[in-house]
Amino acid sequence: MFKVNDNYQKLPGSYLFSTIAKKVSAFQAANPEKTLIRLGIGDVTQPLAPAIIDAMHNAVTEMGNAETFHGYAPDLGYEFLRTAIADNDYKARGCDISADEIFVSDGAKSDSGNIQEIFSVDNRIAVCDPVYPVYVDSNVMAGRTGTYDPKTEMWSNVIYMPCTKENNFVPEFPKENPDIIYLCLPNNPTGTTITKDQLQEWVNYANKIGAVIIYDGAYEAYISEDNVAHSIYECEGARTCAIELKSFSKNAGFTGVRLGYAVVPKDLKCGDVSLHQMWARRHGTKFNGAPYIVQRAGEAVYSEAGKAQLKEQVAYYMKNAAAIKGGLQDAGFEVFGGVNAPYIWLKTPDQMTSWEFFDYLLEKANVVGTPGSGFGPSGEGYFRLTAFGTYENTLAALERIKAL
Repeated sequence: MFKVNDNYQKLPGSYLFSTIAKKVSAFQAANPEKTLIRLGIGDVTQPLAPAIIDAMHNAVTEMGNAETFHGYAPDLGYEFLRTAIADNDYKARGCDISADEIFVSDGAKSDSGNIQEIFSVDNRIAVCDPVYPVYVDSNVMAGRTGTYDPKTEMWSNVIYMPCTKENNFVPEFPKENPDIIYLCLPNNPTGTTITKDQLQEWVNYANKIGAVIIYDGAYEAYISEDNVAHSIYECEGARTCAIELKSFSKNAGFTGVRLGYAVVPKDLKCGDVSLHQMWARRHGTKFNGAPYIVQRAGEAVYSEAGKAQLKEQVAYYMKNAAAIKGGLQDAGFEVFGGVNAPYIWLKTPDQMTSWEFFDYLLEKANVVGTPGSGFGPSGEGYFRLTAFGTYENTLAALERIKAL
């Protein structure tokens, strides 16, 4: 008789956004006359920039000719894309990262879920609380998190770093030494971030205790303040303690196209074992590469036209963020985020739980958001709204919320 991975049975409920989708579908079915405004999942709404579309069209034409047709992509990704990434995201910022340390993938979500495979199951992870659910759930599936306590909504073998109003939603060094530290900055879901000096302290800490930082920089393009690092490799010593994950979804609207990359420096080792070589082995064995057409689209992100067009697109979403933050503050809500990230983190009113406010907003205002408790126990009593809607829908949602 075959057996299943029992760790999957430990997961409480379904994936957060799957649960939200089911609740929204049920409401829509019962109220077909209602028009919903969705500010929940972090999905973009603006079309792909013209420079990207042009690159994709050209690549499609290439695929239609025998002389320029492309089959399987190289394991790490095409050199033209990895070089563009290295030059623009790293060398231009003074970071010592070479093209052959970059692994092209189909998105940061995949990488953030898969990266744990190269680590021993007895490593202890530390996560910010609240946190992007994939970090914890993928480690649950691997059998690394211990037992779940439904009362505290915590796992026995996970080190939680509470990010609350009292500490400005900035994680503090844990009392217990972790082996793997997950940091997402600017943060999803709180929308907050830390200074470059604070990030340097995390790098120093990780090197001191022998830990690895999994650094999710998916929202780097939305940073507006000067003393905030765009890459962890801006910090001295990061090459020996950090893996960085980046996405094209939020900076270039690739949520439906799928493209991302992981950086694993060659200096990152466990004793004599190279994590770069381990990830290369895993990547080559289990991943067949992002499509050529998509990688050419990624290359266009770094063209002069692409940079200018995407700068406007990021500004569009941050205009939404400013509108949401200002509108909610005017309505009396306590609001955080929205400066270096396209997320607004608000305190639920009248001591409502996160899910109570979700239902209230859905039923009374027909607006979809994300309950903070879905990101971890410290998210209880908070709620996330995204700035990825259209500007018109964003303003309409604000009016509906104000009218409650």
